[in-house]
Formats: sequence, C-alpha cells, structure tokens
Amino acid sequence: MSDAIQRVNELRQALNYHNYRYYVENSPEISDIEFDRLMRELQELETAYPELDDPLSPTHRVGSDLSKGFEQARHIYPMLSLGNTYSIDEIDEWVNRTSNSLGGQQFSIVGEMKFDGTSISLIYEHGRLVRAVTRGDGEKGDVVTNNIKAIRSIPLTLQGEGWPEKFEIRGEIVLPWKEFDELNERRAFNEEPLFANPRNAAAGTLKTLDPSEVSRRGLDAYFYYMLGEDLPASCHYDNMAEARKWGFKVSDAMKRLNTVEEVEKYIKYWDKARKDLPVATDGLVFKVDSLRQQLNLGFTAKSPRWAVAYKFAAERALTRLQFVSFEVGRMGIITPVANLEPVKLSGTVVKRASLHNEDIIRQLDIHDHDMLYVEKGGEIIPKIVDVDISSRQTDAKKVKFVSHCPACGSPLCRIEGEAAWVCPNRYACPPQIVGRIEHFVGRRMMNIDGIGEETAQALYDNGLIKDIADLYSLDAQSLLTLDGFGNRSAERVLEGLEASRQVPFERVVFALSIPFVGDTTAKKVARAARDIDTLMGMTIEQLCAIEDVGIKIAESITEYFSSPVNREIVRRLKDAGLQMSMPEDTAAYEHSDVLGGKAIVISGTFTHHSRDEYKSMIEQYGGRNVSSISKKTDYVLAGENMGPAKLEKAANLNIPIIDEDTFLKMIGK
Repeated sequence: MSDAIQRVNELRQALNYHNYRYYVENSPEISDIEFDRLMRELQELETAYPELDDPLSPTHRVGSDLSKGFEQARHIYPMLSLGNTYSIDEIDEWVNRTSNSLGGQQFSIVGEMKFDGTSISLIYEHGRLVRAVTRGDGEKGDVVTNNIKAIRSIPLTLQGEGWPEKFEIRGEIVLPWKEFDELNERRAFNEEPLFANPRNAAAGTLKTLDPSEVSRRGLDAYFYYMLGEDLPASCHYDNMAEARKWGFKVSDAMKRLNTVEEVEKYIKYWDKARKDLPVATDGLVFKVDSLRQQLNLGFTAKSPRWAVAYKFAAERALTRLQFVSFEVGRMGIITPVANLEPVKLSGTVVKRASLHNEDIIRQLDIHDHDMLYVEKGGEIIPKIVDVDISSRQTDAKKVKFVSHCPACGSPLCRIEGEAAWVCPNRYACPPQIVGRIEHFVGRRMMNIDGIGEETAQALYDNGLIKDIADLYSLDAQSLLTLDGFGNRSAERVLEGLEASRQVPFERVVFALSIPFVGDTTAKKVARAARDIDTLMGMTIEQLCAIEDVGIKIAESITEYFSSPVNREIVRRLKDAGLQMSMPEDTAAYEHSDVLGGKAIVISGTFTHHSRDEYKSMIEQYGGRNVSSISKKTDYVLAGENMGPAKLEKAANLNIPIIDEDTFLKMIGK
C-alpha cells in the first residue's frame, strides 16, 4: 500500500508538471504517447486503490457528470470594471492624475495585455484550488469550479513554494482563435448556431453544464492579479512573477514601465504585435505597481483609480445603408438605427448600428443608401463614424428625423438642452409600455422568470396586461392562451411572480422605470425614504439632500410620482404584496454612531455575514474600515484563517481582536 501511495503521488506530480510545460510554457518535455502512458498508469492505480482518489487528481480534469446548475457565491473582494481610455493623451492624463494623487511620489507602472474573454476569480487554499467564480454582477457570480478544472492550463495544485495559505487570483478565460474556428466548423456541420466571437464562445462554454464539453472546446486562461493577505511581494509585478512559478499562465506581455515614454512605446509596439497573438485582445491594461500606492489611490464606485484600460483603435468596415428605422425606448426616447448590408467586423457580422440622435444624422450628412464606415467602439458596439460621399447616388435624399412617434403617431418633443426627441404619450405608446414591462421583469430588477422580450410583447399584444401592475393579475388560464405556452411555461411565470414579492424595496424602486434613477440611485433613495409612501411625498429639496441626488434626478422623481397613473400603479403593486419598505431590522442602525469613528480591520473568513456585509455594518454604525493594522487601529474583526502576520502585529500593538459574535453584540445585533 505504501508503494502505491508513493507511486500515485509521483505520477500526480509528474503529470501536473507536464501539463504545465505543455499548456502554460508551450514547451513539452515528453511525447503525447508518454504522457498518456503516465495518465493510464495513474488511472489504473486509482481504480485499484479507490481510497487514494483525490478530486484534484489530473485524472479528473475531464469530467463527465452533468451539473444541475450553478450556485452563486459572493466575491471576497468586488470585481470592478476598469475605466477606459482610447488615446495616448488620455493615458498621459491618467499618469498625471495618479502622480498628483500620490503627492508627487515616484511610481512604476505595469503594462499588461487585455485579453478578450470572460473574467474568473479562483480561490486557493493550502496550494489547492477550492473555488472558481465568474465575475457576475461584480459582487457575486456563478460557481463554476467543476468546469474550471477541465481547463488544462489552470493548476489544480500549485507547484514550487511560497504561496499564501489562502489567496485569490483573477484572470481571463479565453478561447484561442484556432480552437474558435474549429468549434464553429463543428457547429456549422451540425447545423447549430455559430458563435459570434471568441469572447462569446468562452463565456458560453464556461456556463455549459457538461465539464467534458469544456475540456473538448480547448479553453485557455491568463492571469493578471492576486489578492489576499500575506502575498509574497509588495508590488503587483513581483506577485505575478511568483504566480508564474506556481503554475499560472501569466502573459509574456507583462512589463514594468518607469516613464511615460516607456508607456507610449509599449502601446505602439502592441498595437501592431497583438495581431500575431493566438488569442483575441481588445486593449492593454496599466496598473500602479506598488500595492501600498494602490491602497492609497483607492477606488471610485465602479473602478480602481490605480488601473486603467487602453482600448486599441477599432477596426473599420465599409457597407451600404439599407434604411434608417426610428425606434421607441421605454422612456419614450426616439433612437435612429442604421440598418446595413451585413458586413464582418472584429469577428462579428454587423447588420445594425445606432445613429443615436438627430444631431448625429445631420453631422454625418447621411443620405439614402449611402456607403457608411462602421467601427466598433471598444471593439464591442458598432457605430457609424463617416460617409463615403464619393459613392453617393446622384438622386439620394437626405435622411430626415421623424416628427411624429413611429409607434403611436404623437408629435415628438425635444428634450431641453439635449439632442434627444421623445414621445410624450408615456402611458399609451405601446413600445414604451412594453419596454417598461421588460425592464420591470429583468434579472437586476424583479427577476421574474419566464417573461422575456417576446413574452412581454405577446402579453401586451393579446390584451392580457397594459402595465406592470397587471402582471400580478395573470393566471394559468390566461397564460395558456399565448402561442407556445404550455402548463410548465405558465407555472414558471406564476412562480416567478410569486418569488418577486420578496424582492427588496430598493430593487422595486429601480424596477419602476423612474427616469434617471439607476440601480445605485434607487438604493440610496430607498434607504433614505425607508418606504414608498414617504418617497412619493418627498419634496425636491428633501430628495436633493440624499447623496448623489441632484436637481435633475429629484425633479424626475417628483414628476413621476405626481402622475395619477403612476401612483395608481404603485398602489396596485403594493396591494399585490411587493416589498414597499425597508426591513425594520435595518432602520435602527442606518445612521447609528454606536462605533463612534472606531478604526476596524477585517481579516479572515466569516460564518454569519460576508466581509462586504461587515464592512457595510461598520460604516452604518459609524465606524471606519481600514485595511492595515497600525497604532491607530481600534479593533481587528477576525474570522477563520486570519493571516498569522496580522495576528502577530495586532498582538504586538495590543489591539483588541474580536470575533464576529462579539462584533454583532457591540452593535446590538
């Protein structure tokens, strides 16, 4: 038995090493035949000695079990987006802002490739992969650990030494061009829909329920950032260099840059060289190297101040305009859309591109059937950037903006101070009504399963609903009258409606489609008002006193609730059992000062609440979140697996260490 244990360990170590040499280093040391021989020997030993099985064994990289779906997990650290730049001048501005924010301190910048795939967060403990989570909404994502295990360039167990006891590493899951082309060839042969680009294919593959399919499609992964306590180095570049030693695939494009001139040279080089890379890219990323300086620079609500993305100049294509359609949004805004002869651009076929507003049409001087230059903004969204006047037909007429709503015929009104025209028939214009319904049932709003764009349109067209409140009057009998609806489809809708009655008040506010009130503003307004009746009665002055609520938003909210139609809809939603107030248990501490400005460091993992939830509690109760322990720290809120370095430092400074039960008692929970 001892001999078998020893041989199994030797084989696993050898296979992990050769996986790394082949998939990460692209420098195999043994033949495929020899690799397969080692794999077969390990499989035979694990079959003969099932007690030696390990879920992270190389033999488990290709799974065959179907998942029942994906659970969700909250990120330890939010996965924020990066601010975008599109010119060297904008990068120079970012460098200057960073320098000013650091008080003139010297700082290095790390340049990296921005791969065009889908983001992933991996958690390792004791050198073993324990969890993989997609970006999701930035705060939580889908757990896709089993699928990640099938990507051979991702280490299941780390090699070398020096890794932290627990850490998070982030990267991009990509599908190389070669594998992408082969995948679409197979799908074309099977008469399946083709993937538009490698990014979509990578994201779709990562969400498949069959890990063996993930393995077959040949996904790859590049890693770009490490988080956690007790990281090996105090700067980003050195941490990623260590990660490469542990088995992670870190791009060779990563380079430390010390001057603006070096940054500009780096951009110019990769603007051309990227086209020879085996995977799709959409830009570069620049990060302040020092972790201490990153901490000092901090974050905005959406992105870190210490990092910025540079987007490569977009690819351009020339195609003919077929016609301009005018489409009505849920807020009544009329958007002109160029319908084009299909043209391939940045790996996708473009048939439509927004012209945004009347002013854009005038500036471009677009005529019927013009030849138009199309680009992809950030290589994602197509846009019209120019007209080939030399090819214009002699009898071509100028494209004119409509004067009346194309849906209901109402005369359009121009929004004061803006280029937009709007249909004022808010409560009787079909596209506006349907658009508000689509928004209301969306995942980030009420998350009503079973009602998509087509179903919302069908419900309206068939006279089953005329506004969002009517949704809660639907029954199985009426739903079964819709084309394609069976018993299960009707059940899904009714179950989704029932579940939506538990959606928090702040999301209900967002779901109402109040102009200029997005999800962040909805949260702040809901928390300030506490309930719908108070919100409906608030004055412009009271609303403006809420953080980030300006006069424009305040006027929009008061106008919305001054409408008898909207007030009646709210009343009916309230009668339907929707959450129209904040929970009572949040009211007591919303503006509490029980912590009185105490500086608190959070470390480890927790049982009752997430780290982010504890951070929110600290702020709500008047405390301050700090990231590092110093003489000015009042408490360390410690969970499991607290870093030994922090523990020792707190002890040396005689700083009280409290557990989560003690903390919750302190704030009266």
